[in-house]
This record gives sequence, structure tokens and C-alpha cells, in this order.
Amino acid sequence: MLLLRTTAPVFDAHCYVIAAAEGGDALVVDPGAGAADGVAELLERYRLGVGAVVLTHAHADHVWDAAAVAGPAPVYVAAPDLYRLDDPAAALGEPLATTFLQLAGTPWRRPETVVPLPSATLAGGGGLLVPGVVVRALPAPGHTEGSTVLLVRGEVDAPRLLPADVAPDDDGTHLLALCGDVVFARSVGRTDLPGGDEREMSATLRTLVRALPPTTVLLPGHGAVSLLSRERTTNPYLRDVLGR
Repeated sequence: MLLLRTTAPVFDAHCYVIAAAEGGDALVVDPGAGAADGVAELLERYRLGVGAVVLTHAHADHVWDAAAVAGPAPVYVAAPDLYRLDDPAAALGEPLATTFLQLAGTPWRRPETVVPLPSATLAGGGGLLVPGVVVRALPAPGHTEGSTVLLVRGEVDAPRLLPADVAPDDDGTHLLALCGDVVFARSVGRTDLPGGDEREMSATLRTLVRALPPTTVLLPGHGAVSLLSRERTTNPYLRDVLGR
């Protein structure tokens, strides 16, 4: 499984590109403002097409280039965040909305096809969003109402993305958690924007640290890649929900 990343210049938001192999259809995760050019370069380099776009949440810095990247392909988002795609910048509230629009420099364009995450992704072992890429979506409210952690497992080919000390599990695979703005290296997503909820965030974090294996690779929307085992001991917010 191919795992690639480009970083949008506005708020340094990461955009991930996942495909079963070179030459296939890719799943693009969180194409933020200015990500389209970087995505296009990765698609050309690895001979990929866009099969679908999926959003961990619908804040403007994670969705702004979704239309440019997706074209006619579907753009998936959790149902509680669907309303934000009417005007993602405004949904941030002021003064952040104005700041974002000044930095983005382009108007919002709603994707052609916006649909809720398929029910198959929300249960059991997950569902296919593009050929060869099975996604299990875990609702993770707190940062926004529809924030979602996307789980993908596979034998990962990740040129220069995963740190050298991130080893695969015994079966040779990694469990990847594309966690948007839910959890970062030694931090978590803010809850003071419209739709945020500190109690919901605490419940989400408690669920994640107890439900996911410690070897889970955390691919956040901003900042460095980490491991759940590392965050359980170094992240003060996770330590707090674990009661230590």
C-alpha cells in the first residue's frame, strides 16, 4: 500500500494520498488550501488517478481544495459535518474566517459530489472507498461534531514519511490512523471553535487510547507522525484521560 503526503501552505495542513499500488486509484485525505498542486505532482509521479476524497472533518484548512482535487469523484465526510461544506470558512467563526480567507487567496468551490461516509465504513472491518483500500471510520467528535479517525491497515510503502523507529506489526502491516485534528504529537485539537466540545473531546480521546493498539501509527492533520504508544506516555492530554 502506497502512503504519500503533501502539505498545504495555509496552516501547514497535511494531505495524504493512499493507494493499493502505483498506477491505481488513490484515496486523497484532507486536501487543504493550496494542496491541489502537491497532490497533482504525487499523482503524476506514481501514475495514480483520484478515486475518492475523504475528509477527517470539514474545517476550511482541510477541505479547501477538495473540488480541484476530486473533480467528478465523490468527496466523503461524516454526516454531522456536511453543513460545513456550504461555507467552510464562515463555519470557523470570526476572526479566524477572515484570516483564513486572506491566506487562501481563492474563493470556496463546493465539490461536485459530496456524500456522507458510507455505512460500511462505520461498522465491522470497514469498507472499500477505492480499490484495495479498506477504511474503518471511527466517529471522534470534539474538535468538530463530525470529526472522524480513519483507520487503514496494510503493508505500507511510505517513502520518507514514517520515522525509522516505526516498525510494522508481526504480520508485516501497519495500522494507520488518519486522525485529522483529533490528536497530534503531544497535543490535541482545539475545542473552542464553533461546534467544538471539550467533554466530547475527552470522551473521544478516552475511547481511542483504550480501543486502538499501542502500535497504531498516528497520521495527524498538522505536525509530526507519532505512535499511540508514544502519545500515551508523552501527551499530557492522553495521560489525563487515562488518569495518570
